[in-house]
Amino acid sequence: MAIGWGKSFEDQVEEGNQRQSAEERAARLPLEARVRVQRLESLQLSRSRMLEQLERAKHNAHREVLMNGLRAIEKEIEDISGE
Repeated sequence: MAIGWGKSFEDQVEEGNQRQSAEERAARLPLEARVRVQRLESLQLSRSRMLEQLERAKHNAHREVLMNGLRAIEKEIEDISGE
């Protein structure tokens, strides 16, 4: 094994394989389901970003705005998941 090519490279290859198989599974879904899955993934990413911002927020007003946004995102995730 060459220097610099260790576990991280193997992890990257495995991740690429998993991503490819996930894309193949998604391609078999109907368009409406794919749109729903993509929207759900986008909302989950937004939720994680919002949580990170909330951890760093120092002012109560900013925290309140972030909490309102987080509640809205979680409600939409719930609505989409319940369909």
